[in-house]
Amino acid sequence: MLTTRREVLRLLAAGVANGTLLPRVAMAARATARSARIERVGLQLSTVRKALVKDLEGTIAAVAAVGIHELEFAGYYNKPPVWWRGLLKRHGLTAPSTHIALPAKDDDWMPLLAQAKAMEHNWVIVPVVGQEFRSSADGWKRLADRLNAGGMLARQAGLNFGYHNHDFEFAPIGKTTGYEILTTNTDKAHVDLELDLYWAVKAGQDPLAMIKRWSGRYTCFHMKDAGPPPERAMLDVGAGTIDFPEILAAGRAQGLKHWFIEHDEPKDALLSVQASAAAMLNY
Repeated sequence: MLTTRREVLRLLAAGVANGTLLPRVAMAARATARSARIERVGLQLSTVRKALVKDLEGTIAAVAAVGIHELEFAGYYNKPPVWWRGLLKRHGLTAPSTHIALPAKDDDWMPLLAQAKAMEHNWVIVPVVGQEFRSSADGWKRLADRLNAGGMLARQAGLNFGYHNHDFEFAPIGKTTGYEILTTNTDKAHVDLELDLYWAVKAGQDPLAMIKRWSGRYTCFHMKDAGPPPERAMLDVGAGTIDFPEILAAGRAQGLKHWFIEHDEPKDALLSVQASAAAMLNY
């Protein structure tokens, strides 16, 4: 059995480049895993979207091999739920969450929620919205109304519902911000919040203060690190300035359920996932 971290990384890189996955990778990754302080590590699949297009099954096997336990989807690559459920089961993965773009009309949620149920997701998260909602207080209020409606439909379908931030939510809107308007005008019984820690820090926010301010609403985190100011470069977890252990502890004390590694534009997606997963095993 291979036992060195370098060999695990070499095999991962070679396997994905060739469109295959060597069975020894999984054995080696498990052999080198550190003692975990958190019981599971999640991944937002947009991180490996380019690899998924090249080798769907091999990439899912690879992310499982480096210690990922949970997936957050961002598209299904023209595969039906029954196919996905079988693939995830083979690799011991679950998929508690998915990102789904806000549809044009509230009625359009129904088939999307049905698909989410068939995928056995628990959360449906709106990942980003267009400029039509972002330029005025009225726009943010209209978005809050749309999220409330979506959240109610999701609850009726047996699903949780939420909204994921970037940095633009924190831009000033008069004397307030879009994020303040959105959180104030959404019903916490129907709309959870997924806190992207990098984008919040990039916008000058304090995640610990946010967790306290909106206590109980953060059910999911996106985990990616930030370099020092002023650039605040996006980095793998553990490579930057964010105090993840303290933030995770604060979040879990207030109802945090899932935390998903993500990197928007990694140079090498699978090596990025492996580095972030390894760091998180110490948290």
